[in-house]
Amino acid sequence: MKVGDIAHPERIRFGKPLEGVRILALEQAHAMPFATQLMARLGADVVRIEPPDTGEQARNTYPAARDPEGRLLGSTFLRNNLNKRSITIDIKNPEGRDLVLRLAGKFDVFAENFRGGALQRAGLGYEAMAALHPRIIYASISGFGTDGRSPYHGRAAFAPIVEAISAFYDFKRTKDERPQVGSAGALGDTASGLYAVIGILSALRHRDRIGTGQHVDIAMYDVMVSMVDVMMSYASMGKKSTHVPTSLTAAFKARDGFFILMCNTRQHFVSLAQAVGCPQWLTDPRLETSADWGAQIDALIRPEVERWASAHSHREAAEILGRAGIAVAPCQSIQEVMQDPHVIARNMVVELERPDGVPQPACTPGNPVKMSRVAEGPERRVPWVGEHTGELLARELALDTAQIERLRDFQVIG
Repeated sequence: MKVGDIAHPERIRFGKPLEGVRILALEQAHAMPFATQLMARLGADVVRIEPPDTGEQARNTYPAARDPEGRLLGSTFLRNNLNKRSITIDIKNPEGRDLVLRLAGKFDVFAENFRGGALQRAGLGYEAMAALHPRIIYASISGFGTDGRSPYHGRAAFAPIVEAISAFYDFKRTKDERPQVGSAGALGDTASGLYAVIGILSALRHRDRIGTGQHVDIAMYDVMVSMVDVMMSYASMGKKSTHVPTSLTAAFKARDGFFILMCNTRQHFVSLAQAVGCPQWLTDPRLETSADWGAQIDALIRPEVERWASAHSHREAAEILGRAGIAVAPCQSIQEVMQDPHVIARNMVVELERPDGVPQPACTPGNPVKMSRVAEGPERRVPWVGEHTGELLARELALDTAQIERLRDFQVIG
């Protein structure tokens, strides 16, 4: 799907569920921009605040395109800022801070993802905001929370940091094996963004009932502890090692690559045995339970499955086993994912026309939230640095041209 497309134009008459919700986002990098983009796709009006001139740090990431003025448009920024507007304000300037505080009163949500305590010190913390605007929903994402309870309060954190500290990298890793940093992309960021959306929507619903806003405080470490729930559960119930599977879940080699299958019921195991030509498994006393299947993967099961699969591509093997009712999938490259008929049919690739003349579009994932009465798209391109500053200050705060120009002259805004 290209930016500007509407995948289901017949649904446009229903509008979008978050229309009327306004978000002022002092956001950076990945976690909060991921959250607010999802809300923008669902109809929220999102205005992001950036530093004058350079914009926020994600614009300077690589790989990158160039905006119409030749400034970097980094991949992190491109994939997280569709459907938003940008204003530039120097929050270190007292006048800039006051502009943010005044603007916040025009919005339902103030969203930020700075280090814990950073915005409090800048005079833009929850207490300062709520004193002026008691209905505001103030949403924070930080490494370790903003309430000061964590011994790690105020430390810098990116996705790999909270993934490491939460034991995510310890799953199925031998003692001396080097951790696979970034093995799930930026899970610590994207998962935190999703929890932030849940918190914001819950706080908005709560405000409908009680009449006042509140602080939604998302610690990325908390989120990753939640993400590794299976590890905590296993450890608390006496499972000492994640290397010993409790069911038949494994990767198998086909002619040209790998596929993953999962059998945790007898019915699935029977179907697998029949599909790969191994009916003897069904009467083998070593393969009676799901725990037995897990324990015998290397000794009994893998050699036979890979013998059968050697005659098939990884996609063919998955297709055959899938038709037999087994949960299975090929291990795909990202190029295969982008061409997958499911991904195409469900508009999960959005093509962004590059403003620097490069013909190959930049691509980003589409919206995974599909709703029967809500149209997908149209997606709007990412905003240029401070593109909407004058327009928004004039409309929201009734500043005239002379006032706006004075703020620019004193470098309060860009």
